Amino acid sequence: MTDNNPDSDPPIPEDNRLSFDEAVQYVVESNAAAFAVHPVFEEEDDASPSGARVFVLAADGTGGHFMRFLAGRFFSGAYAADDVIAAGEIPERVRELRFLPTHFEEDWFSDQIQILIGKLMSASGSAAPHMPDYQNAPQKHAAAEVVFPMTFVSGAKKR
Repeated sequence: MTDNNPDSDPPIPEDNRLSFDEAVQYVVESNAAAFAVHPVFEEEDDASPSGARVFVLAADGTGGHFMRFLAGRFFSGAYAADDVIAAGEIPERVRELRFLPTHFEEDWFSDQIQILIGKLMSASGSAAPHMPDYQNAPQKHAAAEVVFPMTFVSGAKKR
């Protein structure tokens, strides 16, 4: 049957995402993990995100779960937040997110945030053809003979 109402929203395609409660059940029963990502935009530029908040639900090994919360700017080696939150302390607003089943390795949490997201996405088995491969992107470095002036390096002030 076709819906002839032009104001109705098109159906949302299946994407294997889980509600918070479904994700917790999956994590605990499978001794696995699930994650959600929320982009962060600058106040002056809402066209493209400058960073992300990453929420990783994980089994605690005792039949329970916890959440690892990371936040940071893209292309930065430092996180603005890297917290482990007990199940009873998970904020209510996180329960509104949708999660993808995944797995992770602890050392992934030392990667830049966009690389972490790529690894979690890849481990989920969900296709993300639009996502750049930041981990294997070519790196640019200055040639060995390049020397920067000391004023540039030390930040000496102009007089």
